[in-house]
Amino acid sequence: MLELIILAGLAAIVLYQLYAVLGRRVGRQPEDSPAVPATATPIERASETGQQAEAAEGVALSGLAAVKATDPSFDVSRFLGGAKGAYEMIVKAFAAGDRTQLRSLLAPPVMAGFDTAIAAREAENRTETVEFNHPPRADLEKAEVVGSDLARVTVRFLAEFRSRTKGPEGEGVEDRRTAELWTFERHLKSRDPNWLLIHVDAAEA
Repeated sequence: MLELIILAGLAAIVLYQLYAVLGRRVGRQPEDSPAVPATATPIERASETGQQAEAAEGVALSGLAAVKATDPSFDVSRFLGGAKGAYEMIVKAFAAGDRTQLRSLLAPPVMAGFDTAIAAREAENRTETVEFNHPPRADLEKAEVVGSDLARVTVRFLAEFRSRTKGPEGEGVEDRRTAELWTFERHLKSRDPNWLLIHVDAAEA
């Protein structure tokens, strides 16, 4: 009987020690950090992770994190969808020589360059129309905030379209494949939701 009492006491001591060890929180727990939604895109996941780290360290935000911090409603997918629509509108308006539509989409320096090219084409008595084979591909290349709220976002476009031209020598049809970097700009705190094209660069396909 005495042996049973001793064994029971030892078992109680061992169980207490196991509880003391296993019941503790050791290291960083999953719930210590806010989870990134499983539905977030890779770009948004990277942005959220970087934003949390930089905010924790007291470092100024940059890139896409800075854009979203200045304008929490900024959505990458929605922006790229709008950028693709703007790309098609601008290319078609340039081909048609529609200066009125271009002025609402381009910054003055870019508009000046487009206007010069349109005037040269008109002087040669040429006309052009453009038909897209399918919607262009748009990928986010770079994002930044200049000053307090001036956002600049660069998008890489890959597009295929058919150009039909008419001139003194006759008509011509050309299938083109382009790769370009377009940079858009907007004051995020402005009530005007429109982004203006401020720069165009060639890009590798």
